[in-house]
Amino acid sequence: MKIFKLVFKNALRHKLRSILTMLGIGVAILLFGLIRTIISAWYAGVEASAQNRLVVRNAVSLIFPLPLAYREQIGKISNVENVSAANWFGAYYKDPNIFFANFAVDENYLSIYPEYRLPAEQKETYWRERDACVVGRKLAERFGWKLNDAVRLTGTIVQGDWDFVIRGIYEGAQPTVDETQFFFHWDYMNERVRQIFGDGGADNVGFYVVQIARSANPAQISEMIDANYKNSYAETKTETESAFQQGFVSMSGTIIVAMRVVSIVVVFIILLVLANTMAMTARERMTEYAVMKTLGFRPFHLIGLIGGESLVIALGGFVLGLLLTNQVVHGFASFLVTANLSAFFPVFELKNSTITLSFIAAVVVGLASAIFPAWRAVKMRIADGLHRIG
Repeated sequence: MKIFKLVFKNALRHKLRSILTMLGIGVAILLFGLIRTIISAWYAGVEASAQNRLVVRNAVSLIFPLPLAYREQIGKISNVENVSAANWFGAYYKDPNIFFANFAVDENYLSIYPEYRLPAEQKETYWRERDACVVGRKLAERFGWKLNDAVRLTGTIVQGDWDFVIRGIYEGAQPTVDETQFFFHWDYMNERVRQIFGDGGADNVGFYVVQIARSANPAQISEMIDANYKNSYAETKTETESAFQQGFVSMSGTIIVAMRVVSIVVVFIILLVLANTMAMTARERMTEYAVMKTLGFRPFHLIGLIGGESLVIALGGFVLGLLLTNQVVHGFASFLVTANLSAFFPVFELKNSTITLSFIAAVVVGLASAIFPAWRAVKMRIADGLHRIG
């Protein structure tokens, strides 16, 4: 216990130096945590994907549709429990710069996504009304929408004004669920398309979401689905929901790699800051270490004192950095909503994995910074240390 007390006293012996070092480490932890949070936000869609959901799209490109008849055919495949048709609608609200994810979905879609929590009475009202829509909680907060509000979107793919009534506001079952989406009836869109383009433009589906049995093999079912439409005029590409989302993330692969490199550089900066402090401290205390050796302190005592002091400073900086990171992340999340940028980062939160990585980085840096001072203290001859007196 006396050793621990001595470690804490040594860590705060030069209060200004220790506080400045902790502050430097805290700022570095803040940068590290913020970068990791941005990377996590980028992968939020991938991480939220379910292993028992597949996405079926046109093999040529996502912009090419699939026939509506595929829905019933896919539903007959073994281990397929549910199939939903959906179309990316691509409309905007009031201004072309104000955009968010909006989809035309059929009656099975919400049941395939149980993480979208919608009260039963709202869901019932939604299915009963042709022009009803369901919006995410964050999206509703962004525009101040409430239940039963009328909303008009302007179509870009199917042009014209589209009027909706909000009959449901869903919330995510977990923090990683996207609450910025807008859903409405696929039939409502299909009827309008038929009126504008005739039968040739109607009954086309952008993609299918397929729910399979949890015990089923996604790869085998994907092959079975694609084999059914081999050499047809609309061949399919079926992949897990995670792989489908990963395809969008991979478009920004270079940026992600650069951010990962920067996060590693930040850790190296932390190491330099703390290593410099510990080197100064060890140089000043060589005489004390010589006296301790004379009194019978063993090498592991010196290693514990120096390593413990380094860890106390590093962990103090970690705590300070974590507090700063938490505040900045919450502030940045609010800014995204205010600045209409939540469509880019629908999920922006400080994850436990980021906190764990920050803690590991602080511990590793604390131990690494103590290696050279501890080695020097252990190897130092008592006479050389005492020679510094006076």
